[in-house]
Amino acid sequence: MTIQQLKYIVALDEERHFARAAEVCMVTQPGLTIQLKNLEEEIGIKIFDRNKVPLTPTTLGIEIINKAKKILREADEIRDFVVNEKNLLEGEVRVGVISTLSPYLIPLFIKAMKEATPKVHFIIREANTGQLMKELETGSLDVVLMATPTGNPNLIEHPIFKEPFVAYLNEHHPMANNEFYELQPGDKTELLLLHSEFCYNAQLLDICGIKSPGKLKEQFTYDISSIETLKNLVRAQLGFAIIPELSILNENNSGLFKPFKEPKPVREISLVVSDSFSKKLLLEKMNEAIWNCLPDSLKKDFAFRKIRWNDSPYFAKSVSDYIKLNSKT
Repeated sequence: MTIQQLKYIVALDEERHFARAAEVCMVTQPGLTIQLKNLEEEIGIKIFDRNKVPLTPTTLGIEIINKAKKILREADEIRDFVVNEKNLLEGEVRVGVISTLSPYLIPLFIKAMKEATPKVHFIIREANTGQLMKELETGSLDVVLMATPTGNPNLIEHPIFKEPFVAYLNEHHPMANNEFYELQPGDKTELLLLHSEFCYNAQLLDICGIKSPGKLKEQFTYDISSIETLKNLVRAQLGFAIIPELSILNENNSGLFKPFKEPKPVREISLVVSDSFSKKLLLEKMNEAIWNCLPDSLKKDFAFRKIRWNDSPYFAKSVSDYIKLNSKT
């Protein structure tokens, strides 16, 4: 027994004619007749007396049709409930954010979302990519703001913007006085990395031939997860770093960071949800709020890139693409 079969018997009761009922249900008359026959055989009861003109329900058929009408009303209520829930901007939402983005975007995001969704209570968790993906799949988180693609078929990604990377240099680096940064022969051994679980590190490790986090001046190994720590290591002349552009927006000393020459390496930032997430309006509000709170310089740059991203080789799609194209070693 299906909802569609119930719709057919209700239409037959209203039209009392197979051809007109089939037209109302937008099916062929033979198709409707077969479905009625299948339903009657399944329940073992004749719903309509086909010998009467116009078509007339049997005594038990009248009761079945009345119950079918009630079921269809309840089905419509379920549909309306789902639509309302999808558009409901209230309640609690658990949001995960990768650690390399959270300190720089979340303060702006919170302010924007307070205005856009005043009745939604956001619980924000900062963690690395692997942890956030796991918690998203298990249902511990509702939405994650992270770098994509994830490569996970169970997750749905909604890209918002692409964030360029910049080189963070100390004052003695050979490129410190240049307008743009280009990878130097000695830079591979000087590249400082975050913890290996962060998404963009894998690209740098592979391109630079580094199998594990490096040593500082041959004496120390390190396992850090903060971009701010990387900056301080660079300032201490212990190497250089490649970091996301949002992390340097409040820097007072513009000489410490250099943009890359074209094609600039970028990372795609997306709202990621499980394939069962249904609050589409909330995602739209979050997407809009994040975009609106981005610095104008980044939005302007991204608007240009967005048009050409998929059809032009002019822009590198990752840090590794950039290093491959520009490495002098």
